Amino acid sequence: MIEMRLADVAAVTGGRVHRASGDELVTAVEFDSRSVKPGALFLTLPGARVDGHDFVPAALAAGATGVLTARELDAPGVIVPRGPRAADTYLGAADPDGSGAGVLAALAALARHQVASLPGLRTVGITGSAGKTSTKDLVAAVAAARGPVVAPPGSFNTELGLPWTALRADASTRTLVLEYSARRTGHIAGLARAVPPDIAVVINVGTAHLGEFGSVAGIAQAKGELVEALGPDGVAVLNADDPHVIAMAERTAGRIVRYGRGPETEVRAADVRLETGRARFTLVTPAGAAPVALRLVGEHHVANALAAAAVGLELGVDVAGIAERLSAATAAKWRMEVGERPDGVTVVNDAYNANPDSMRAGLRALTALAEGRRTWAVLGPMGELGEAVEAAYAEVAATARELHVAELVAVGAPGYAAGFPGAHQVPDAAAAVALLRGALQPGDVVLVKGSRAAGMERVAAGLLAEQAPGEGAA
Repeated sequence: MIEMRLADVAAVTGGRVHRASGDELVTAVEFDSRSVKPGALFLTLPGARVDGHDFVPAALAAGATGVLTARELDAPGVIVPRGPRAADTYLGAADPDGSGAGVLAALAALARHQVASLPGLRTVGITGSAGKTSTKDLVAAVAAARGPVVAPPGSFNTELGLPWTALRADASTRTLVLEYSARRTGHIAGLARAVPPDIAVVINVGTAHLGEFGSVAGIAQAKGELVEALGPDGVAVLNADDPHVIAMAERTAGRIVRYGRGPETEVRAADVRLETGRARFTLVTPAGAAPVALRLVGEHHVANALAAAAVGLELGVDVAGIAERLSAATAAKWRMEVGERPDGVTVVNDAYNANPDSMRAGLRALTALAEGRRTWAVLGPMGELGEAVEAAYAEVAATARELHVAELVAVGAPGYAAGFPGAHQVPDAAAAVALLRGALQPGDVVLVKGSRAAGMERVAAGLLAEQAPGEGAA
């Protein structure tokens, strides 16, 4: 973050300095009091489980310069106007007086001001129904070839996480990589007003959040807001293999770069093949070609890698450098993370999130990785699908059956049984571990996947903590 005075923060956010001179310096912005260090500005956000206002004393004790708040508090800082009551933010009903909405609006203004103050910075925005975080990680790895990169830890892609990440950029940062998410139409447009992208990447349009948007067309409309935010000097990087995405070319003033498998694309993958579930291909670009051997499990990562390659070319990274960095990239936590037990059981932890599209991709990756070994799909609930949820469960399970997955364990989601007769049904993660403890055999391959709220990572952790047969205490 570029250093600011409290008075400057007040001017940028439309707030007023409170119980301070205004000359105090701010060197970071934090919403978690445990992360506060001297010089930080602490955000007082209400939440469904905890209220940030309760942690103001702890933040000040840790050295915070002050607080950014929309309420009158007995603390130094900046007081900003409140937003609409029960604002249309991720805070939802946790923000009854609009104080959280006011702080989020001020945070967006700060991010916009700071990014505009860094003329050498290139901002890459990524959106899509599935794979945003994996693509973000690949883009960050490729962009690092040109200098320091700031990218969000995990999926910081809301009205809080996106500007918070942007404020991590400083004068040394060359590339800012951000995820733009949407719960409703207009959300991505709002995020893009806070931090406008120079390069906008749309990776796919699927059925995630179908319950909120009502149709795939509605999802496409929302995702396309990212390319609509581009000016004539911007670049839209579009997945030409997805008809909903390539149709967005008509919605942007920016230059179009297409990626995919087809010969009409500027960036494409040729000669794709799988080895132990990991893709190898030739990266073909207008600047030349180079071999890529991904360490990530699943053929679906080819498209993510192509998106990163297209961004790398726009940032001036040479083709050989792009291929080298793509080939060196490893899985992020809980995203197709492969663990091996001493007894030869392989556990694929893809528990970070789930929707029908990513479920199907995970199942294909499972069978490719197994190469004939017995396969288990341990699947948890999928969220935000509305009335389509039961049909989605049945369709995912049918895909597992078509791929000849040997066993399916439905964890708290009995709907999978409709598409996979004989599926094991258990109520929770602990029951799943108990079932698998007695059923797994050496050499089995297990995929663990479900929506984040389901806590499916506990299944993977429990399985990897298991001892191999015969290794008990003497």
